[in-house]
Amino acid sequence: MKNLTIQVPDEVEEEKIKMIIAASLFEQGVLSSGQAAELAGVTRRYFIEEVGKYGISIFGETEEDIEEIDGVQL
Repeated sequence: MKNLTIQVPDEVEEEKIKMIIAASLFEQGVLSSGQAAELAGVTRRYFIEEVGKYGISIFGETEEDIEEIDGVQL
């Protein structure tokens, strides 16, 4: 396991930064949902429920893929 230290402005919430990093690594396939949840410091269930708020599908489809399948413009 590696440690990473970053400096961010005081007004930025640490939990949000962790979630953004974890969600990005999950989206890239670097981490599983369980590993990403652990990195973010949340439960796997919470991570799966929240990751969509960052524009990331747990199913691997992009918004464009879904639009193409459904024929619906979101």
